[in-house]
Amino acid sequence: MQQNMPQTLGLNRLLGGAIGVIALVSVLSSGAVLITGDQLREATDARSRSNQLIRALDNFRAAMLNQETGLRGYLITGRDGSLEPYRTGRLALDEAIDRLRSLIGQDPERTRLLADAVAAARSWQTEVGEVAIRIAADPAKRDEAVHIEANGQGKRLFDTFRERLAAIEGLEGAVRTALAERVVRGERNESVALWGGTLLTLLICLGIGVAINRLIVQPLVRVMSFVERVGEGNLSDQLEVRTGGEVGRLGVTLNAMVAGLSDLARTNRAATADLNAAAAEIR
Repeated sequence: MQQNMPQTLGLNRLLGGAIGVIALVSVLSSGAVLITGDQLREATDARSRSNQLIRALDNFRAAMLNQETGLRGYLITGRDGSLEPYRTGRLALDEAIDRLRSLIGQDPERTRLLADAVAAARSWQTEVGEVAIRIAADPAKRDEAVHIEANGQGKRLFDTFRERLAAIEGLEGAVRTALAERVVRGERNESVALWGGTLLTLLICLGIGVAINRLIVQPLVRVMSFVERVGEGNLSDQLEVRTGGEVGRLGVTLNAMVAGLSDLARTNRAATADLNAAAAEIR
């Protein structure tokens, strides 16, 4: 004898929908966290590049100052060892220029300002530094070399590259302010996405738990209580069916079963009474 498979669409739909909602919220929350995390990393990387640019500008200034210090020391002492700051400053300047070009990239305004600063620095090296060193190599011409270093041209070139570097730093200051705001906003958005997604997931889980308790657990508790009463011999009760789906069908089936048992019990009692009456007549 074949039996029809029970229909469990309602319960499956409830549980499947609950799992689907939790999965969807988790995916959306994870996606939001990833997006805000990427935005925060971009802002942090940009701020790091800005900090490196500021340090490179400081290195440019320090390299030129070291060259000036070394040149003046050589002009005063005439000793070749006094030129060590000048030589190290030249190397440091080349490194600072390369670093600045890499950090500035294709920005036209900063590129123009850097080109002007580099031109002024190179002019100081070739027109002041190298010329003064070459002339000062002859002790008799040291006064002439000192005059070249002090005639004002070197100061003008120093002022030129300092102004250009300060202009780059000013432009970068506005960028740094915007980047700081982006970082703060990114951190806030990441926290909102993380904690908001977590809170939403917890609320959905709580709602699903309440729904399962109301639609499944409580009806099953009533069913079990009804079954216990039937087991104790109470065939007069009927289970109040408040829900549909599998639990509701279970309640209807139990009511039909109990009604059948009650009818069977009445039939048995009637048959027993008839047998007792017939036996009494025979006696």
